[in-house]
Amino acid sequence: GKFLSCKDGSFILTESVAILKYIAQKYSSSVADHWYPAGLEQRARVNEYLAWQHTNLRLHGSKVFLLRSVFPIIMGAEAPKDKMDAAVEDLKQSLNLLEEKFLQNRSFIAGDKISLADLVAIVEIMQPVGTGLDVFEGRPKLIAWRERVKKALGEKLFDEAHEAIVNVSSLPEKMMRE
Repeated sequence: GKFLSCKDGSFILTESVAILKYIAQKYSSSVADHWYPAGLEQRARVNEYLAWQHTNLRLHGSKVFLLRSVFPIIMGAEAPKDKMDAAVEDLKQSLNLLEEKFLQNRSFIAGDKISLADLVAIVEIMQPVGTGLDVFEGRPKLIAWRERVKKALGEKLFDEAHEAIVNVSSLPEKMMRE
């Protein structure tokens, strides 16, 4: 997001992916290696996904999220069906790539253990889920991966992290009351 920033002394950094990488590298002695692996090939896998996601999964997931949750509030009507269908189709293509190119037959994006790539991916996928769109439907590989991510993070933390986004469907009535 554009509003997220990290201040470390006089050093200020914006952009969530840059912040995650900075923290993982600065505190590498106290952050488990699997988050941002020191091994060149595994780190390259994490970086590959992080470079891809912002113009693919993030872009398409955010578009669906905005069309399904924010558009109706601002416009007072549902988003046009053709725009919604196109956005959902783009999101499906990104999810296909996540499964086929990035996950393949691995437990996580970079291999056997969770990494920053999985963390960023799950956040992007949960946005449209928060609007009531089950993007996991008919995707057993993605469902199994989500469960592994949930287990690796701990169910309580996973649920807390996604609580606000999962309750976004109540956003229109909340905004009307305020």
